Amino acid sequence: MALNIVLYEPEIPSNTGNIGRTCMATGTRLHLIEPLGFQLSEKALKRAGLDYWNELDVTTYLDYEDFLQKNPKAVVYMATTKGVKVYTEAHYGPDCYLMFGKESGGIPEEILRKNKENAIRIPMNPSIRSLNLANSVAIVLYEALRQNQFFQMQLAGQLTKYRWDEPI
Repeated sequence: MALNIVLYEPEIPSNTGNIGRTCMATGTRLHLIEPLGFQLSEKALKRAGLDYWNELDVTTYLDYEDFLQKNPKAVVYMATTKGVKVYTEAHYGPDCYLMFGKESGGIPEEILRKNKENAIRIPMNPSIRSLNLANSVAIVLYEALRQNQFFQMQLAGQLTKYRWDEPI
């Protein structure tokens, strides 16, 4: 099992770096559809991704058609403010793809129209245009992980210095 995050033409390197770090923490693959608004070698990208970036399972694509050709059986859920279905109403399979659009414009409407049955949205106040991209990815990804019982993830932490029953 490996969930997949797809970023359509991401523009802000720190968002993509943070998303890469989240992917590393969850065992999720990252797919980047060009053009990118930054170079993959940028400091801001690597700073946000910390020292995990070099170990990240990341694939880049020339454009959306290239992504489709290289992932012909992909079940893609598209996060958009235009979606009718709330993200918690979707059933995420263990190998699904969660797509998010660029910060300034989202996923193009022509792509959304062809995939409206898999268009999902995160509820928010109507006065807000959208959430931060990295936050949106984390919200939807963790719902997909929850639905798949957090496959192969550590579910419990432990204190190293104190015991839970000792006063601190």
